[in-house]
Parts: sequence; C-alpha cells; structure tokens
Amino acid sequence: MQLEAFLERSAARFPEKTALVCGERRFTYAEVEARANLLAHALIELGVERGDRVAIHLDNDVEAVIAIFAALKAGAVFLMVNPTTKADKLAYILNNSRAAALIAPGRKLRTLDSLWSETPHLRIVMGVGETPAEPHDARKRFVQFDEQLAAFADRATPPEKRCIDIDLAALIYTSGSTGNPKGVMLTHLNMVAAATSITTYLEMREDDIVIGLLPISFDYGLYQVLMTFKLGGTLVLEKSFAFPHSILETIVRERVTGFPIVPTIAAILLQTDLSKYDFSRLRFLTNTAAVLPTEHIQRLRNLFPAARLFSMYGLTECKRVSYLPPEQLDIRPDSVGRGMPNEEVYIVDDAGNRVGPGVVGELVVRGANVMKGYWELPEATAERLKPGPLPNEMILHTGDLFRADDEGWLYFVGRKDDIVKSRGEKVSPKEVENVLHSHPAVAEAAVIGVPDPILGQAVKALVTLRAEHEASERDLLRHCAAHLEDYMIPKHLEIRETLPKTGNGKIDKRMLAAAAT
Repeated sequence: MQLEAFLERSAARFPEKTALVCGERRFTYAEVEARANLLAHALIELGVERGDRVAIHLDNDVEAVIAIFAALKAGAVFLMVNPTTKADKLAYILNNSRAAALIAPGRKLRTLDSLWSETPHLRIVMGVGETPAEPHDARKRFVQFDEQLAAFADRATPPEKRCIDIDLAALIYTSGSTGNPKGVMLTHLNMVAAATSITTYLEMREDDIVIGLLPISFDYGLYQVLMTFKLGGTLVLEKSFAFPHSILETIVRERVTGFPIVPTIAAILLQTDLSKYDFSRLRFLTNTAAVLPTEHIQRLRNLFPAARLFSMYGLTECKRVSYLPPEQLDIRPDSVGRGMPNEEVYIVDDAGNRVGPGVVGELVVRGANVMKGYWELPEATAERLKPGPLPNEMILHTGDLFRADDEGWLYFVGRKDDIVKSRGEKVSPKEVENVLHSHPAVAEAAVIGVPDPILGQAVKALVTLRAEHEASERDLLRHCAAHLEDYMIPKHLEIRETLPKTGNGKIDKRMLAAAAT
C-alpha cells in the first residue's frame, strides 16, 4: 500500500465527512482528495518526476496537508521544513535533498531572493497566498498554489500510480549531534507499517476527532495527519499551544477524543486551571518526544480521568518503538512499555550481545518501520543500521540506553551521549530529573554534565518553578540529597524563568551544555 491510500480510501468511504478543521475552515474528505489530485496533476505537468523531492515549507494548515498528499500522488518524496527555519538552514536542506520543488508562503518568497541562486536543483517554487508576480531567477518557475488548482480543475481524479511501497515517501530532517541535520529516509512501507501499529494499540476509530497542535514538520505532528486520515477520523489542526485556553476551548467545542502532547505541553497543562472545561469526550492522551516524569503522569491522569494515557517512546528513525498500556501505569509508571505490534525490540551490550534483566545497554529495533538510512550519509547510516541476528538483515541501534525488568518492560536510562560521568560513576540525567520533578514546586527540569577539573564532569540541574510555588536552590538540593545517591546529587543547581526549547518542544540540552562550557 502507498501512503496516499490513507486519504483515497477514506474519501471513498466517507466523502461527505469532515476530514480537516483549520480555524474557521472545514473540509470534507471529498474536498481534500479533490484538491490533492488537482495539485498532483499540476506538479506532474510542472515536471516533477517519480522520486523527486518536494519541500513543503508551510505552517500547520490545509495547504500543507494537501501538499503532502499531492506530492505522494505525483510519485514524489515529500519533506516538511519547519516554517520557522531560517534561510541558511532552508538552503542546506534544499541542496542536501536536491529538492525539485518548494511550496512556501507567498509572502515569504521575496525575503528568500538570495536563496534562488544558491539552490541549483530547485526548478519549481510554488507560493501559497499572495505571491510575487515577477520571477526571481530565470532557471526557476514561479507559480501560485490556488492558480494551479484552478488550472487543473477538470482533473479531480488521482493520477496514475507511479510508486510501489518500497519507494521513498518522505525525508524527515532531524538534528544531528553535531553540524547539519540528517535526512531520515522513510519508504511508503515504513510509514504505513508505523501508522498501522500505532493506530492498533491506541485502538483508534473512524469516529475519533484528534487535535493536532504539534508542527507537521515534527514526525509526531505529521503522524496525527496520517493516522487520522487512515481511519477516516477528523483532524482539528492548530498551529501551536501558545494560547492554552484557546486550545482547550477548541477541544471542548470540537468534541475532541484524541489529544497528543509532549512534556512541555504537559508542564503547561499542570499549571493551568482546567476546572471549567468538560473533557468527558477525551478517550486518549499520548505522549512522546521525551519521557514524561512519573509525577506528571499521575497528575495528568487526575486532570483527565475519562481518558486513557499512553506513555510512549520513539525516534524519527523508526517513528515509534514502545508504548505502556494505560492499565500498567499504576504498576510501573516509570516504564515506557514494550515494543509495539509487528516489531521486536531488545537490549544489547557494546559487543552486540543481548543482555539480561536489569542490565543497562543499548536498545535495538527490528521491524518494517525502521528507516532505510540517512540521505546520502553512508557512514552515519552504518552507525545506526547494523547487521542483525538473521542473515542479510539490518537492525536499528537507537543510541539510547535502557534496562528491562524480569517481565520485559522497558525503562529509559538516557542517551549514550547524555550520560554524565562524574567521579568515575555514570549518572543518568533522567533519574535525577525524575527526583526533581517529584518536588511540588518544580515545573521543568534538565540535567547536564559540565566540565570539572576534579570530577571530570559535574552534575548540573536547571529548573523552572510552577506558578505560585516557591523553592530555593538549597531546598531543591536537599530534596535531591534525600532521594539520590551522593554521586548523583547535582553539584550545581540553577533556577530559571524558562528553559530553551527545540523546534519540537523538547528542552534543548545542547544549548544548555554549550552555554555551560
């Protein structure tokens, strides 16, 4: 199955059902399907070939959703570029992927004048909304989104299929540990397999209404589109969680049943008065991006008693790895569960041998959801995809340290490159962060290692406090001393108003570490 079949099959089953809500705009499945077909024909006529890359540099809106499915229908590979991405990084991504087409807000195209001469492979630039009339570069064709839809108004049926399921469907650029972002290569098969497994364990249904407020350029946000359309549900697409009360009102008004969050959203929710909202329609909450502190899990369950909370773990290279069934939260709240359906996960030592219960090692993943590799980065690919236990197979080494209990439940310890080595001991930042989060005044916490002439690395904690709560650095250090072994107690602790975030909403530990050196 190709990924665009998610839309096509739902449009055939539920043509008049609302597929997408974007602010005041509402679109049925038939309308989204027709527009995606028109744009696919336009891209083909403009010269997009099978396997060409189409960069979509748009905010969360209907045009972005249409562009994704249009690119797939045209046989192309789509790549989402965060709308906040600056020109120099955009140029890198366009050149690295050798994108043939760019779809971007028309108002932004003039500000990108300097980009055109730097992107020789880019042939088509499509503006959404008001678009400059004059071309900026003779080698490129500048067109307008709505005008292209109008020009192919008589072609509302899908173009002839150009791909099979082992062809690339998407490049998802993810931050590298150093230098430029890497393009994760995902086939139709990879993405269909991931979406099928996730919707299976979430028990998603065609009557689900999901709110999507994470960037579509972030794979967690992207999969809300794909999974909802796969089942014929309704997606309420928002641009961010910047105005929490507005989003909460939307959840109630639209009768939302599915609410995907990340830890930063959880932290905001836990500081918000939710008493006036009726969340009785919510069936499930999901969390990924980073592991939720145990304390936050318990408080979220109290705030949303009617909803099942799924604590999950994943990474872009395979989308999702594991999930904890909600009925296990009371038994093992600090676990991220077991591997999802149609996937095998286990823990290995540095030599690649499986380890037993309680032993910390690297988590590896086998499954149809595992990426093909990093775009044109064979050495980086070889670090992650290594020979597996069966002949002629490659498995994903996640770079994340885990342990498992006697029943096979997984517990995240930290990233290999996150572990703090202090006094010859290995300190898991996650373990220290969990203790800090258990203090009633702490809203967010991040733990890093900083250079120390005696210890090698010293443990440093940075925290923000909940509204109307007070605590001193000494209070928090005493709390750590009461719950941690002595070598794990932070040597430095700093209370801040805010902590820096990545575009995906995670606390930016690299920025914190860079500032500390």
